[in-house]
Amino acid sequence: MILTLSIRNVALIDEVEVTFGPGLNVLTGETGAGKSILVDSINFLLGQRPGRDFVRTGAAFAAVEGIIEVTDPSIILALNGMGIDLAGEGQLLLERTIQAGGKSVCRINGRIVTAGMLKDACAFLVDVHGQHEHQSLLDSNKQMALLDMFCGEELVLYKTALEDLLKQYKENARALKEVQGIGSQRAEQLEIWKFQLSEIEKGELKPDEEEALTARRTRLAAIEKLTTNTNNALYLLYGSEGSALDKISNAKARITELAKLDPTKEKMLINLTEAESQLADVYQELRDYQDELDADPAALDKIESRLDVIYRLKKKYGPTVEDVLKKQTQLAQSLENIENSDVEIKRLQGIVRGLSAEITKLCDAMHSLRAQWGQRISAQIQEVLRDLGMQSAQISIDITKKTAFGPDGNDQVEFLISPNPGEPLKSLKRIASGGEMSRVMLAIKTVLADADRIGTVIFDEVDAGVSGRTAQQVAQKLHGISRNRQILCITHLPQIAAMAHTHFRIEKTTEGQRTVTSVTALEFEQMIAELARLIGGAEITSATYGAALEMKQQARGFNPH
Repeated sequence: MILTLSIRNVALIDEVEVTFGPGLNVLTGETGAGKSILVDSINFLLGQRPGRDFVRTGAAFAAVEGIIEVTDPSIILALNGMGIDLAGEGQLLLERTIQAGGKSVCRINGRIVTAGMLKDACAFLVDVHGQHEHQSLLDSNKQMALLDMFCGEELVLYKTALEDLLKQYKENARALKEVQGIGSQRAEQLEIWKFQLSEIEKGELKPDEEEALTARRTRLAAIEKLTTNTNNALYLLYGSEGSALDKISNAKARITELAKLDPTKEKMLINLTEAESQLADVYQELRDYQDELDADPAALDKIESRLDVIYRLKKKYGPTVEDVLKKQTQLAQSLENIENSDVEIKRLQGIVRGLSAEITKLCDAMHSLRAQWGQRISAQIQEVLRDLGMQSAQISIDITKKTAFGPDGNDQVEFLISPNPGEPLKSLKRIASGGEMSRVMLAIKTVLADADRIGTVIFDEVDAGVSGRTAQQVAQKLHGISRNRQILCITHLPQIAAMAHTHFRIEKTTEGQRTVTSVTALEFEQMIAELARLIGGAEITSATYGAALEMKQQARGFNPH
């Protein structure tokens, strides 16, 4: 529901703020007063492209803001799915400005969005009927959604089962495509994979081998220095007179004698004994290392050769050894799949055929259910149109089948109409008259009132070409659907204006050299005066005033049930 609408610098409007109420909101005024400007402003706020003269002459920009209250859980969920969260008290603040040069900025709850995002979000919130703008019921997808609401829980169960079948179908169809994907190049691809797998397997790669080989190569590349240092260290430790081990042994003998004479120095003897043992260990480790250095003079060449194999495999299948090993596993699996592909293809084809048959059967059931409800709904809409002065109108809900399956089945739904005798049924989009369109939409809204979740509906030109009893019927239908949604209606008919819960008068005045449009919420007495103007024209007599008062009182007592 639109709570407030603020308009600045739009056409003849300087600055206007309107607070709408629940139920039926009626806007009246003289021809040319600017009623269409209000609808244009709302359309602009809902993401539509504005006209060339939208920005008020002499103004740098135009701005429209609106606060919309959202209470329907399904709509809140849909908005959340678009990344839009409601502000406090379940409200959306919509803002849109446009510079005189044409550049516009859109915001939802203060966050900048594109005009497309604004339009998509507002599609859940407001419908405008009568000027072929922002009419969700002209969208075949929306027509299907409305029809599906009437099909109830049975269709919901069908859709749930269809979602699961479609998921299985896609998974198996994708697997089948992969197995069949090689096609005429199957033999050639098979040879390529075999060669690649053989090449990798001959490499006999191991996960940590490269690091170990690199470390050994670094050591062997410095073999000369390593050998010299090792030999010198061994010589100093135990290869000459006065070597380290000899000196420690002599020192140990002296300290042993010392410790016998002075027991407090036994600790010194123990430490020296440990040092002697550690030096002996170092000596033995150096001897072993010396043997390794002398073991294989060609070791460096072998390591280089092995690393070259690893590098070549990494370059072709890498970039790491782990990647090459993963490729090996994949190739082995691919070859196994190809070698067994004939069996696998037949198995998957059987599954896909079975799922396709189940999906077709389920879609046929959905089609039958929609067709049943389509006949009921079209008959009801046709009956309402007769009350609205379109006695000869024919309505049909056309349900055709597409070749492709989707979450909603394979149906294409379209509402068709023949407004006049002898005319063929045609799409709602091809209705030329704005008044005709609004009455058709009013009839559809009347029948679908409990199914359609959009909270605000705006009717412009709904009274075009109607009067008398038909006008009263239009008024009563509007009042009826306003029971569970907000209605904004621009009208010249006193019958409709009398039904208003909230009544606004739109006036155009001249202030100096400027023409300004204003919007005023009317009190009861003002409502009667405006009704009298609609009944009798510019001159209001006691008779027209009395008729207006009586019409308003009758409207207050009207009960659509």
